Amino acid sequence: MPIVPPSPLLALLETMQPLSAELRAELERLMRREQLPRGTHLLEPGHVAHRLYFVERGVVRGFYLKDGREVSSWFMKENDFIISIVSFFTQTPSLEYVELLEDATLWSLSYGQLQHLYQQFPEFNSIGRRLTENYYVLSERRTLNLRLQSAPARYDQLLTDFPAIFQRVPLKHIASHLGLTPETLSRLRGRR
Repeated sequence: MPIVPPSPLLALLETMQPLSAELRAELERLMRREQLPRGTHLLEPGHVAHRLYFVERGVVRGFYLKDGREVSSWFMKENDFIISIVSFFTQTPSLEYVELLEDATLWSLSYGQLQHLYQQFPEFNSIGRRLTENYYVLSERRTLNLRLQSAPARYDQLLTDFPAIFQRVPLKHIASHLGLTPETLSRLRGRR
């Protein structure tokens, strides 16, 4: 009988905290694997974020509308978690969009399932805490980078964080994330 490799999500969680057989079985029972096409919106303003996603394959962006224009606030790729933090944890309507920029394979848990895991499996609380800490630090760094760094420094940091971004994300989305026009971003790329 062939051995089935663990899902990338379970493998990642196992690196954070050893999973008991019971927790592993419950995660396998609860996790939903979805293959969705590029352009799918996982969330839109006015809707509540009911699911936490893990990206097995694909690129996802978060964005909002400002004066009728799209402003990309973040990009996530393989082995990242996707969540609209305020909407998910408060179970209130979102202000942002979450969109797939590529065909994607995602794993997800609902808010209720996550709470169940926290209550039934104390070791899962350690995983949740570590993930929350990691993504809070990432969010804070992103915010400080956008507020305090020059455009060239923001560009360099983005390339450090996501080296293949220009092969996977349209230029207009990258420009809006950096607070630049596509033309200014093209000139900046040309100088590098």
